[in-house]
Amino acid sequence: MRLLITGANGQVGWELRRSLLPLGEVIAFGRAECDLARLTDVSRILREAKPDIIINAAAYTAVDLAEDEEALATLINGTAVGTIAETARQLGALLIHYSTDYVFDGAKDTAYTEDDLPHPINAYGRSKLAGERAIEQCGGQALILRTGWVYAARGRNFLRTILHLAQERDEIRIIADQSGAPTWAREIADATASIARQVQQGREKYAFQPGIFNLTAAGETSWFGFAQAIIDQAAAQPGLLSRKIKILPIPSADYPVRVARPKNGRLAGDRVRARFGIALGNWQQALSRCMAEVAQYSAA
Repeated sequence: MRLLITGANGQVGWELRRSLLPLGEVIAFGRAECDLARLTDVSRILREAKPDIIINAAAYTAVDLAEDEEALATLINGTAVGTIAETARQLGALLIHYSTDYVFDGAKDTAYTEDDLPHPINAYGRSKLAGERAIEQCGGQALILRTGWVYAARGRNFLRTILHLAQERDEIRIIADQSGAPTWAREIADATASIARQVQQGREKYAFQPGIFNLTAAGETSWFGFAQAIIDQAAAQPGLLSRKIKILPIPSADYPVRVARPKNGRLAGDRVRARFGIALGNWQQALSRCMAEVAQYSAA
């Protein structure tokens, strides 16, 4: 089996390289090899690779900048995703694509299900919803995995930002009125590999059923709670944090960002559990494992 990853140098893409290896031959394309902004090249590149499964981990993720570059964000997150979906359909390949809690406005009091009506409140969310709709309109064999609050031991993410700020400041002010489930990129990749294996084994036995599935860690917290947990666990790792840091909770209104974020980013995981038997563990447990890896990298 041939599995092709786009966005292979991103947080999830990097982890997918390892997670997918037991399934077959892995072709890992970063932006240099497959730039989704170069629409005319995307289909040709995929056709030449002839994959059985395409995992699209590439995306435009600069939430603030997307307000000024919505056309580019929509090209990468929407139009190019439609091209990938159509090419996958023509190749008879399975497509697994990642979406986000940002397709919702965050006004719901409880966790969002896959059946809730999307209503993005910023350009990034609109661009990601465009990708979901492009896949659905294509009608091929595709799965959409919605996740959120993704972090990893490498790359640009909230965890790395907090650790960086902790080396420079005595006090960090963090939003406390937005909720979600911090989700480790490695757990997303491992779950994706399990889903890909199950689907590939069943594609020849019964009719494939496309769908959208939420995939986030169990539990919930705020950005403030996440930051405090990062600092607490960093302090427990020898040599990772050498000074005391105070984390202060603040409301969203006091944080200077130009783009609104959903206040509720919680996603219910019942559907992915029922179909694939997948339930990610508590976010705090995964964070502990990731922080041990961060400490290992720092000591190397």
